[in-house]
Amino acid sequence: MGVKYAVATNSGTAALHAALASLDLKPGDEVVTTPFSFVASANAILYCSAKPVFADIDATDYNINPESIEKVITKKTRAILVVHLYGQPAQMDKILKIAKKHNLYLIEDACQAHGAKYRNIKVGGLGDMGCFSFYPTKNMTTGEGGIVTTNNEAFYNKLKKFRNHGQKARYYQDSLGYNYRMTEINAAIGIEQLRKLDIFNKKRQENAKYLISKLNSLPGIAVPKIFPERFCVFHQFTIRILSGSKLSREKVQKMLEKSGVSYGIYYPVIIPAQDYYQKLGYTKNSPVSEMLSNEVLSIPVGPHLTKTDLKIIINVFKDASK
Repeated sequence: MGVKYAVATNSGTAALHAALASLDLKPGDEVVTTPFSFVASANAILYCSAKPVFADIDATDYNINPESIEKVITKKTRAILVVHLYGQPAQMDKILKIAKKHNLYLIEDACQAHGAKYRNIKVGGLGDMGCFSFYPTKNMTTGEGGIVTTNNEAFYNKLKKFRNHGQKARYYQDSLGYNYRMTEINAAIGIEQLRKLDIFNKKRQENAKYLISKLNSLPGIAVPKIFPERFCVFHQFTIRILSGSKLSREKVQKMLEKSGVSYGIYYPVIIPAQDYYQKLGYTKNSPVSEMLSNEVLSIPVGPHLTKTDLKIIINVFKDASK
């Protein structure tokens, strides 16, 4: 990853919790993050008794919009938690400048972005800490697990204690910690998977480029954008079924099911609209995120796919567009 230190954990959520806990957040502190992600991104902030503050996203890359970040920063803001969603790096140049300008920590949720790069620097090495998940659906897996990457030795030492019951040495505890250690079995699987990651990512990119070339001209569909300064690893290949077009997401879903093609909607409900967050007093105030939650549809892109598989997927969309 090009960083000095890494601390393995038993899940990506544990990695996020450990990273945020290392900032010594206090009740009332705020962390700016995206509303368009899996709930673990924001939940980890709550675990630290801090407050998630949601900045809207950019429709071109599904990631947090730097301009939206600036609008929600207050005197209570301590950090920015950026998510590299679907394997696509966020606009890190702008976000790093904002973090520096306001003296904020920057945590990267790279749980879907193993091997992704921004201007040839791997994500997880751009901010103060980077967090990865090794859940079975990720670009590489340990069965279950996670890891935190950092160049900061102080954070590294905090992370090691936090994942091991707060122990400075075996049976000697000086802070609160958790049982977040990765098992040896999971680590052994991960070592083998890591050796294959570049091959997996290359195949994902080839599949994605083929899908883009065939779907790009179909009406009512917006395909993922490829940015020259970003190396996207396509954890998900997510298209948009544009609102107002003749094509409907429901129609496409039914046709995919009929053809035996799997799909997913990541994510049908934005985080502040979830029932639990509504109870906490959050309101739906992220119009771009809300719009995309009704349009996004993820289709297979994994390294296991054959050309025949890809053609089946493409034909479904061609038929749906007629």
